[in-house]
Amino acid sequence: MSKELAKSARKRFGQNFLIDGRVIDAILASINASASDAVVEIGPGHGAITEGLYASQCDLTLIELDRDLVPGLLASFVSKSPERCRLLNEDVLKVDFTELGGPLRIVGNLPYNISTPLLFKLLELGNQIQDIHVMLQKEVVNRIAAAPGESAYGRLGVMIQATAHVEPLIDVPPESFAPPPKVDSGVIRIIPDANKRALIESTDALTQVVRQAFSQRRKTLRNNLKDVVSLDEFEALGINPQDRPERLSVETYVELGNYLGRREGKA
Repeated sequence: MSKELAKSARKRFGQNFLIDGRVIDAILASINASASDAVVEIGPGHGAITEGLYASQCDLTLIELDRDLVPGLLASFVSKSPERCRLLNEDVLKVDFTELGGPLRIVGNLPYNISTPLLFKLLELGNQIQDIHVMLQKEVVNRIAAAPGESAYGRLGVMIQATAHVEPLIDVPPESFAPPPKVDSGVIRIIPDANKRALIESTDALTQVVRQAFSQRRKTLRNNLKDVVSLDEFEALGINPQDRPERLSVETYVELGNYLGRREGKA
């Protein structure tokens, strides 16, 4: 069976189908879906996770780009319970999640090339998203969850942690997939936090300052932000301009973004 799945995987979609029953059970236990939940599964593939979600009696929306997988998903799930299970054969980056109701619980095994833009898109929806459980490359999981001072800490972690709580859940080796990828994977839980979002006065200013701060990791904040923050402003904000960008906490980046937003009239 795993050989057949490996043959059906399409490289252009970044497909690696999950076949490890223990990992599947662990993911489903972490999600713990119930009949009162509205779940969106991204990239259900051959339905390894879908089967457990469907059994929970939740309201289920499947988003699958590969049209060759659609007939199997329709036959196994949608046609059996069309009142609570539907399928969108679309590019998830083009899906209007505001039309799917909410609050939504997001589940998916995300290809590397869409993971970052998709997570940012989902977090922009705020209260419409209850939580996110996604499989990513282990490197990406580490970057999202990294703490200040760690080598993996950077723009991705700051921007996601600024609006959500993150928790790495499960390490997944290559042999858990067909075909096996060349890298380790991991499942992470992301829970949007309205209180964190409320502290951000200008998302544009925060995005700009974080991007510029990490533009050259080996250089100091003074060098990377010299065009936007003066030495006097660093001092007034209580930030050491000689620190490297990975030394600043998420909260400090939010404060810095708020200050710059107010200064530029963006907040």
